[in-house]
Amino acid sequence: MLKVEWVRDGKNQIIGNTTSGFPNGDVVARDRDGKIIGHSSAIFHNTRDGEGKLVSRNIANTGLLFRR
Repeated sequence: MLKVEWVRDGKNQIIGNTTSGFPNGDVVARDRDGKIIGHSSAIFHNTRDGEGKLVSRNIANTGLLFRR
């Protein structure tokens, strides 16, 4: 089952969400407008932005995609 979690900034305002629960362990990140800003891969332990460019090659963490 897919699970959506809200991402909030330091002022408790929603800045996006993450969707997890994909069979391959991926997590997709979206901004507050619903546009995909990237994903992380549990298999390859990396994080990529919405254009497929590598953000981190050794950490699967969608938190790297949200600007603070």
